[in-house]
Amino acid sequence: MSWLQAIVLGIVQGLTEFLPISSSAHQLIVSRLFFGNDGGGAAFTAVTQLGTEAAVIVYFARDIGTILKHWFFSLTGKLPRDDPKAREGWYVILGTIPIGILGLVFKDAIEGPARNLWLTASMLLFFALVIAVADSTARQTKTLDDLNVKDGLFFGLWQALSLIPGVSRSGGTISGGLFMGYDRPSAARYSFLLAIPAVLTSGLFELKGAHAGDDGGWGPIIVSTVISFVIGYAVIAWFLRWISTHDFRPFVYYRILLAVLLFVLLGTGVLVAG
Repeated sequence: MSWLQAIVLGIVQGLTEFLPISSSAHQLIVSRLFFGNDGGGAAFTAVTQLGTEAAVIVYFARDIGTILKHWFFSLTGKLPRDDPKAREGWYVILGTIPIGILGLVFKDAIEGPARNLWLTASMLLFFALVIAVADSTARQTKTLDDLNVKDGLFFGLWQALSLIPGVSRSGGTISGGLFMGYDRPSAARYSFLLAIPAVLTSGLFELKGAHAGDDGGWGPIIVSTVISFVIGYAVIAWFLRWISTHDFRPFVYYRILLAVLLFVLLGTGVLVAG
């Protein structure tokens, strides 16, 4: 991978990770269309996600610290087990289980056949409709104080769909939250927090593989990750402000247009599916 591609993919990762438009799809499309390769594969994508996840940790540092403190105090009996912040910590753990299990079971498929661009285009289109339905029918009557075991598990199952390129981690988790009655800011905030254990585990697990496949050493990986952190932080701040007063229609339209364009590029042979 060239330095230029690493920089471009870092920008793409930072811009798309937190929006419901699928960062893995964009990394795959940009790499194949402009650089003629897979951009380091699923391993490189997982590692550069460490940058955007670091942005989540920094942005939500106070919230994360509160959750961890309340969770620990609930273990030691200093706080009741049903303390809202303590429960939030437990539900993040619970919600991480589905993507952890499915990621291990289907690892070979995720890093191989699932990166077919026909599948990516189909998921971009299909999940545009899912997001549209979720957003238009959402009651938005619940906040994170209303989290329970069932909702925590279902949030995790929706997040697990993001293992398929084109779905979007935030798009899947937020859609699930809207279907369950949560308001947009709560669903988005929880999607970011829920992603932390899964992304950190996946990225650290793939570090060795990403380095082994990179002839340029650690340089391009580090640069790409740092860029994704800086841009990702700005996108988090913007996105949370946006959804407090807007719906998801612009992202739905964008996904549909991108899916149609991708179908055209594949059908005309400009892009090879995989």
